[in-house]
Amino acid sequence: MRIFRLLKIQSVAFRFGLDEFFLSHGPLRFLKKPIKWLTFWRNLDRPRGERLRLALEALGPIFVKFGQMLSTRRDLLPHDIADELAKLQDQVPPFSSEIVLTILEKAYGQKIDEVFLKFDEKPIASASVAQVHFAVLHDGTKVAVKVLRPSIAPIIAHDIALMDTGAWLTESLWPDGRRLKLRQVVTEFARHLDDELDLMREAANCSQLRRNFLNSPLLLVPEVYWDYCRDNVMVMERVSGAPISHVDELIEQGIDIPLLARVGVEIFFTQVFRDGYFHADMHPGNIFVGQDGRYIAVDFGIMGTLSDEDKNYLAQNFLAFFRRDYGRVAQAHVEAGWAPKNTRVDDFETAIRAVCEPIFDKPLKEISFGRVLFQLFQTSRQFNVEIQPQLVLLQKTLLNIEGLGRDLDPNLDLWKTAKPFLENWMSEQIGLRGLTSRMQKEAPNWAIIFPQFPRLLHHLLSENHNQALEEKMQLMITESKQQNRLLILVILLLIALLLWQILL
Repeated sequence: MRIFRLLKIQSVAFRFGLDEFFLSHGPLRFLKKPIKWLTFWRNLDRPRGERLRLALEALGPIFVKFGQMLSTRRDLLPHDIADELAKLQDQVPPFSSEIVLTILEKAYGQKIDEVFLKFDEKPIASASVAQVHFAVLHDGTKVAVKVLRPSIAPIIAHDIALMDTGAWLTESLWPDGRRLKLRQVVTEFARHLDDELDLMREAANCSQLRRNFLNSPLLLVPEVYWDYCRDNVMVMERVSGAPISHVDELIEQGIDIPLLARVGVEIFFTQVFRDGYFHADMHPGNIFVGQDGRYIAVDFGIMGTLSDEDKNYLAQNFLAFFRRDYGRVAQAHVEAGWAPKNTRVDDFETAIRAVCEPIFDKPLKEISFGRVLFQLFQTSRQFNVEIQPQLVLLQKTLLNIEGLGRDLDPNLDLWKTAKPFLENWMSEQIGLRGLTSRMQKEAPNWAIIFPQFPRLLHHLLSENHNQALEEKMQLMITESKQQNRLLILVILLLIALLLWQILL
């Protein structure tokens, strides 16, 4: 089955002329004209960006998501390609209204007019995995209805299988492949895609994030209407706002764009370090801005989680990085086990400084994060730093946030915006405030354990006493057995001597 999917990928790439992307540069450039002449029947009149977008749409949701991620990296892509890929965020071709109605009536076991007072058959947004329709409940509540694309799971399963095969080959054939843990990364990606295919799980994600930011002046998360949610249908509060990518429209509404960019960074760090639970698909198609200037989040299929250990490690690294304490960054990698224990910390520190120091005190418009990431990758390879699969989503989200910040305010100083937040978070984790906070969290457990402490102590001492008695009895038995064996040996010797005397 994988071979057929691979052949389809090659067929689509050939049909849309994606080979030109590879033949336009490097040593294979001389093949461009002969291949174009030999494949004269192909219609490649459309712009290259449009052909790339259409190819990704034809290949399915995995490739659409890849295009969505790329669209946020305008510093890495030519503008014509970035503009076309941005259309993948909410302009994927929808499936027919007849199929939508069939799915809904099967899910509810009722006619559509028995479930909704009004249902708009024209989708308001269409993405790679699902599409959204506006509707009105019988009590007059305006809602948004998200419907999963039919037969999407087998396509995703095939693509994941291909990715896993590619990761296995890379790990087997490329020296750096095993260090990058590509198969674990694919497994992590597949797990989150499984979550995205279960809209009940997405509804739960939305509900959790809403609780985390309830009444927040920064972020609005829609309410979920659980009575209308199914595995392939999710119904939530209808929210209205301007897409965050429509900067001109936001300016007309009187939105402070530089402030909006800084708030986006604060929301990200709040989710990561306060909650350890973050929206991991924050491309512009999923973020809107309300009239009051608050961010509005939609599409909660992919959420990331971090353990306390991960949060502490990241906070120490971010803070040390912002303070230009590269020695601490290097030491934290070794302490976390991400770099080998025998790593020369001073050499590692020097390498990190050489990459990071040139980008400080510069606005985003003057920083090539593509170059920085490439240099950091080279450094990590030099020092055998292992890639952590559980942080892949965080890395992806950080790229999304940086892309959003660049679009909103190229003069945004990411370091100065994030540093105060991280310093405050660290002060809550260590020192007196951190100790007080952890004691408050542990107080309920202590209240349960403390009254039991005398009994538990008595039980422990009794066990130790009984164990000591058992060990002493066992020792006595052992010594008795040894003495008996010695006595028998002496008797046997005496009998032998007596017989010897008689025989003489």
